[in-house]
Amino acid sequence: MRLTLIATATLAATAALSTHALAENHGDHAETNDQALMIVTSDAIETQSMAMILGNAMRQQGTDLHILLCDAAGDLAVDGYASEAPINTPPSNPMEKLAPEGLLKMMMGEGVSVDVCAIYLPNTDYAEDDLLEGVGVAAPGPMAEMMRDPAIPVFEF
Repeated sequence: MRLTLIATATLAATAALSTHALAENHGDHAETNDQALMIVTSDAIETQSMAMILGNAMRQQGTDLHILLCDAAGDLAVDGYASEAPINTPPSNPMEKLAPEGLLKMMMGEGVSVDVCAIYLPNTDYAEDDLLEGVGVAAPGPMAEMMRDPAIPVFEF
């Protein structure tokens, strides 16, 4: 019985200290900006579309979202790019069909920041002028800082 009480007290103290340490390290959630980094590299339209759907849901839930497009997914940021065909959405979705580049543009209009990888343009026939207005070219240093920040989750598609 005494061992159980000691174990319970130890667990309670550990939980209290852990909660205090988390609060000090990450601040009060209400005071901090909920951020996320989404890296999209896939050339598959369903994967690109699902990434955009999930990113939009995160944005709607209050996340300050940053999207990094690399490899074939960088094409989504090229002005005038159009997927071969839109994908069908589930019956519960108000949009019957969807193209990832359309959802990307919509999210950019809602404040989502978008960059292409630093090596995207030098390895394509595109120049920075070919990108959608507002799309940047990621600098490795700041991008690495974001990826290393334990407060910013990184999602890859």
